[in-house]
Amino acid sequence: MFKKVLVANRGEIAVRIIRTLKEMGIASVAIYSTADKDSLHVQIADEAIAVGGPKPKDSYLNMKNILSAALLSGAEAIHPGYGFLAENTLFAEMVGEVGIKWIGPRPETIELMGNKANAREEMRRAGVPVIPGSEGFIRDFHEAKTVADKIGYPLLLKAAAGGGGKGMRFVYGEDELSDKFDDAQNEARASFGDDHMYIEKVMSRVRHIEMQVFRDENGHVVYLPERNCSLQRNNQKVIEESPATGVTPEMRAHLGEIVTKAAKALAYENTGTIEFLQDRDGHFYFMEMNTRIQVEHPVSEMVTGLDLIKLQIQVAAGLDLPVVQDDVSVKGHSIEVRLTAEQPEKHFAPSAGTIDFVFLPTGGPGVRIDSALFNGDKIQPFYDSMIGKLIVKADDRETAMRKIQRVVDETVVRGVATSRNFQKALLADPQVQRGEFDTRYLETEFLPRWTQTLPDNQ
Repeated sequence: MFKKVLVANRGEIAVRIIRTLKEMGIASVAIYSTADKDSLHVQIADEAIAVGGPKPKDSYLNMKNILSAALLSGAEAIHPGYGFLAENTLFAEMVGEVGIKWIGPRPETIELMGNKANAREEMRRAGVPVIPGSEGFIRDFHEAKTVADKIGYPLLLKAAAGGGGKGMRFVYGEDELSDKFDDAQNEARASFGDDHMYIEKVMSRVRHIEMQVFRDENGHVVYLPERNCSLQRNNQKVIEESPATGVTPEMRAHLGEIVTKAAKALAYENTGTIEFLQDRDGHFYFMEMNTRIQVEHPVSEMVTGLDLIKLQIQVAAGLDLPVVQDDVSVKGHSIEVRLTAEQPEKHFAPSAGTIDFVFLPTGGPGVRIDSALFNGDKIQPFYDSMIGKLIVKADDRETAMRKIQRVVDETVVRGVATSRNFQKALLADPQVQRGEFDTRYLETEFLPRWTQTLPDNQ
């Protein structure tokens, strides 16, 4: 087992990883930007090394400085968390080249699955159902039109190297295709340095259902119960839960067979999440694969009792998975709410500043809060707006909904604006209460209604 691990991240995920390292008896090394010198992850780590200035490119994306910190500290492995360099093929390669273990899949797997068009083709070859669309890359408008004529409208243009909604455009008719293709391709080129595009058929009234899979270096595979991540804004998840309403044990087993087949076809190592769209008939279609731990991994931990970060570290150290599939079952229902430093009533404008007071309602069975917040903490304008995750577990979904509402209601953060009141309203929505929502519900139905209730609209 490793004696020392460097955590190449910040905020709540860095704190989450460091806590598991402590429980495993492994020394932790934090990295930080000059803006984060007093942050919680810096305070609780065994060692902390500054890697650059406040802007991500100068610190948390500074590969050379991070590698220097790892070598200087004597770290044997690097855990990237999520975001920043977690899915950067070059960084993963560099880590291996200097003799440090990457806690994640092999660089070539990251490269393959990070390119959405290539990932589609790989999954198609592995027998995984994919969303109807282009085969391979689309390089110009004429190729796009050929595909569009074949699959019909509406369709979705996507950057092959994309993520976070960049290089993505909905096209509802032929008259929009040319302009939107140029816009999306230009944005993809500017955002990712890669203007390859692909096309998917827009599937209406679908849910975003995902399943996490683990495979160790000796080929043992386990999958975890599915997560429903359909409540989204700008393709960013807002609330996640496990298991998904309406997914039967038979459907879960079917999805498990699919992700197991995919993991074996890729000779995958460590953990990843395969994301699907589920149509109204209950069919699942591959959307993409994230080759890292995900923000919403706590709901899977809550319903299985497994520490997924610990499993990542064990697998990276060359150990066999300590569980088999029969050990992984659904125990209760878990819901996670993302708390962000944003102003939802002002088009979700980010908020920065000093935390004057924070109360996070920890305690009681089935309540977990993953956060790096503390009184006097500074919310920086340079990084992602998520400042915490409120997670609950109960015996059933109805009880879990009441519990998460209680936890959100008790949460207090003063000094910066947060999404708390927006999340309270969303959780109280009757359709959300019943689990009757798809990926478009929050933006097209809930948000317009909620906006009308704000003081400026009365």
